[in-house]
Amino acid sequence: MNPRITRYMRAPYSAPNGLQVTDEGLWVVDQFTDRIALLALEAPHEYGTSRILRELPTESSNTSGMSFGEGGLWLAANGPGERWRFSRETDAPPGTGEILKVDPRTGATLLRRPLPAAGGTHGLDYDFVDTGTIWLSTLKEKTLTQVRIPDWSVKRVIPLPYDAGHGIVRTGDDALWMVFKMDRVIAKMDVDTGNVLDEIHIGPEHPEPHGLARCGDDLLYCDAMTGWIARIEGVFDG
Repeated sequence: MNPRITRYMRAPYSAPNGLQVTDEGLWVVDQFTDRIALLALEAPHEYGTSRILRELPTESSNTSGMSFGEGGLWLAANGPGERWRFSRETDAPPGTGEILKVDPRTGATLLRRPLPAAGGTHGLDYDFVDTGTIWLSTLKEKTLTQVRIPDWSVKRVIPLPYDAGHGIVRTGDDALWMVFKMDRVIAKMDVDTGNVLDEIHIGPEHPEPHGLARCGDDLLYCDAMTGWIARIEGVFDG
């Protein structure tokens, strides 16, 4: 697949590392401060950013990944935040990560669970098809893990074709899209086997892909290095 890629807007944070489109607008999370912002899905103003509709602190840390489901925002805390800021008691422990569900009105933590495997995580997505489950990147094993939310048990584990798996978007055709930052690839994979069904290659002239979200027929991705949010046009058109 060779869709058109454009720079959509600059994030209100310096290191956006997760994003999610909801009925309210576009949510973005900052890796350094772990704050979340709800942005208007509209044309950026003269400074290249969009209006901030809501902006909240969270108890996440070194956040790398964001999703929405069951009335809450899900954040992937990829270890403690001490590399970027002062330490907090709510930071995830070193050498591993945690998954937080937070209130989109207040930022308060509604649920906190450990990763199902050792090592960190760089992405997650609530499964709107197989509801009650969530997909988590488990970096040390180079796998993607589907977890049942009620008892936090593992339902499925699939291998990944590349290293450094980041943002995830589940689709209704028994597949999901996932960012692989190091290879600058966004791969469409079978949810049962992990087999690659399609790929989008992000050239060096474009922002580097990190977080990923669906926006209508398009994909949006954010670059934690430059602060850009890019649009990949027509991925789901027809």
